Formats: sequence, structure tokens, C-alpha cells
Amino acid sequence: MLRNALGKTFQFLGYTVQYGCIAHCAFEYLGGIVVCSGPSMEPTIQNSDIVFSENLSRHFYCIRKGDIVIVKSPNDPKSNICKRVIGLEGDKVCTSNPSDFLKSHSYVPKGHVWLEGDNLRNSTDSRCYGPVPYGLIRGRICFKIWPLTDFGFLRASPNGHRFLD
Repeated sequence: MLRNALGKTFQFLGYTVQYGCIAHCAFEYLGGIVVCSGPSMEPTIQNSDIVFSENLSRHFYCIRKGDIVIVKSPNDPKSNICKRVIGLEGDKVCTSNPSDFLKSHSYVPKGHVWLEGDNLRNSTDSRCYGPVPYGLIRGRICFKIWPLTDFGFLRASPNGHRFLD
């Protein structure tokens, strides 16, 4: 009887470890559900909106200008931030605020991206902390899940004029 109970316990632990490994790989490499907080991505993503983030794009270097990404914060590595990719390595980007009279420009260095929130007046982004290493990207947001009235793919940036050629 004790041998049977011990066998069942080890079998249960084995399955638990296997399913834990599968879940870890799924969330690390495929994607997951993210709750976005803060006003920096308004009006595209509101505070407390729930989105789906896929992680394959970052592994295959498929991040493009205009994508919204989840990134480890350069200021606080314990937290994630949600921003839009404005420039990739080698791109010329506008580094000044929209209200600045004189506009300044810079080039994104190799292995980095330039990130900005859609709500430029209320966003701490690359204009504050500079280009972000590509390795800090955790995933690309595909679509909004909640609220249901906004379910679907995300709209284009309201700041399209910030993209430079």
C-alpha cells in the first residue's frame, strides 16, 4: 500500500514537472496575456487593457517600425513597459519633444531600437533614456483582448509623422 502511494506521488510529481516545463516554454517562446498599465500608449491602449503578446518575432528579429512591443524597462529591470517602435538600427529619429521649436535628430545604433509611447506628452520613452537594446524586447503585441468592445488588431500610430525615412 505504501509502495503504491509513493509510486502515485512520484508519478504526479513527474507530470507536474513536465507540464511546468511545457508551460514555461509556451510563455517564454510563444507568448502570453499582458495587462497594460499607465497612460503612455493612449489612445491605442488604455490603462488596464488586456492584450496578447507573441514572443516569436523577437527571436527571429521580425520587429518592424510601428510595432507595439513589451520591453524590460531600461530604468527598472523588474518591470515591463509597453511602447511603439519608432526606429530600428541605422534609422534617423527625431529625438526632441513635439512642442520643441528646434528639432533634433539622431541615428539608432546597431542592436538597438527607438521606442515612444503614443501619448507623447505623458510618456517616458527613448526621448528620456535613449535607444533601447534589442535584447530587452520581450514580445510584440498582436491584438487587444479586453475590453471586448475593442477586441481585435491594434490601430496604426496616431503619431505616424514621427517616422522618418
